[in-house]
Amino acid sequence: MGIEIERKFLVAGDGWRQQAASQTRFSQGYLSRDPARTVRVRVAGERAFLTIKGATTGATRAEFEYEVPVADAQQLLALADGPVVEKIRHLCAIGGMTWEVDEFLGANAGLVLAEIELQSEAQAFTRPGWLGAEVTGDARYVNANLAVQPFGSWPAAPR
Repeated sequence: MGIEIERKFLVAGDGWRQQAASQTRFSQGYLSRDPARTVRVRVAGERAFLTIKGATTGATRAEFEYEVPVADAQQLLALADGPVVEKIRHLCAIGGMTWEVDEFLGANAGLVLAEIELQSEAQAFTRPGWLGAEVTGDARYVNANLAVQPFGSWPAAPR
């Protein structure tokens, strides 16, 4: 079984940009947004994926991802439950690990999140200086929820 252990943080400032080694534009939509099982279709640059994720416990959940033809993914995006989430993913290598910094576009513009995948929830990692508050357990920052309750529609205070 595939397992994803991921922690998510807000990003403070632009300091991460000097550490970004690559970037890829993502378009992703959800065929199911049920918290017990999400089904996502994603076009990432010139590749596309269908991903099934189980319920999250702590920072851990089951994850199964399969590459699919881009043309199929584009057709599946039209079936998405809610708007498609658009973002640019930047990869930053820090302390021997890779941080994924997502700069959201469209209705989620202004939101920048950093994620790190771990081997265990207790695994230590280097916190870059541009890392802000941890939002791993905050459902508002889950991409499936950002599709239907975008960051741009949130009241300013709880951000």
